Amino acid sequence: MTNRIVVLKGDYIGPEIMAAGLKVLRAAAEHFDFDYDLIEEPFGGEAIDKVGEPLPQTTVEAAKNADAVLLSAIGGPKWDNAPKRPEAGLLSIRKQMGLYANIRPTRVTKQLKQYSPIENEIVSGTDFVIVRELTSGIYFGEPRWQKADSAIDTTVYRRNEVQRIARTAFDMAMKRRKHVTVVDKANVLATSKFWRQIVGEIQPEYPDVTVDYMYVDATAMNIVSHPKHFDVILTDNMFGDILSDQAAAITGSLGMIPSMSVGQSGPNLYEPIHGSAPDIAGKHIANPISMINSISMMLRYTFDQFKMADVIDRAVSQTIEDHFITRDLGGDETTEATTKHIIKSINRQEAPRYVKDNV
Repeated sequence: MTNRIVVLKGDYIGPEIMAAGLKVLRAAAEHFDFDYDLIEEPFGGEAIDKVGEPLPQTTVEAAKNADAVLLSAIGGPKWDNAPKRPEAGLLSIRKQMGLYANIRPTRVTKQLKQYSPIENEIVSGTDFVIVRELTSGIYFGEPRWQKADSAIDTTVYRRNEVQRIARTAFDMAMKRRKHVTVVDKANVLATSKFWRQIVGEIQPEYPDVTVDYMYVDATAMNIVSHPKHFDVILTDNMFGDILSDQAAAITGSLGMIPSMSVGQSGPNLYEPIHGSAPDIAGKHIANPISMINSISMMLRYTFDQFKMADVIDRAVSQTIEDHFITRDLGGDETTEATTKHIIKSINRQEAPRYVKDNV
């Protein structure tokens, strides 16, 4: 069976890191029984340039019919004055594909701890996941408008929206350390009080999971000062957007962190968490690891190719340990050089002995 992967290569550094990730995918696939087809579709700024829309309907249909979707970074100043910005396509594809949960891991391995801005004894061994609600909240609420002397944005959450994201977090916690931290601003926001009510109703379904509650400002502080406290963080769209970037920073670079967006049915979407970095586009210095890690997540969570993902993960760790890293981590390697080193490490692992990956 051939696995169908839709590729949305992105803007500015997007195509550079997507190309790097697909080279790693090809190198790993050569050692495993993994057949796949890549289906490229226009999206974001590229789609605006081609058809005037950031999300053509043909791209939506291709994504819905795929087994998985790979997305790189989109947007940038080129489209600041466009009638529709590339980011509108991102919000729309999440909504149309029903991708209500965004899952962003933060791990500080022994290879990474030296690059963290946080002291080693504080950050070493950090391993938590942020489960962010993705298709509701302030980014989608109506009414919204801006006038000369005032503006309004609306936050709305419905019972079923909170229930499904909460169950996603609890299910993930059951596979980890059985601890959920609900992050909100319940001292001032009605929606946060509502979230606490719904989580409290669901918690008895998961008696083995410990739940605590933390205000978003306290969470921001504790991600820096006590990151090992967290296992699964459950939060809303805006808070999750902000906290996941802060969490990525304690690993040493936004260029390290992958993410996975999931829905009730249909394919998952995998993407780096960082932006399109127009200032370094074309300079061949973008860190490809976030894209490569996103591909590893795809192999693990969509295709059950656990051994193949493990081989890629070990190759990335070895490359970091060998200091074959880009400028964002303090190295001086190019995107291409870092990618080649990861591929060499894949080949050195004698992956052919894993030819049948029937996990």
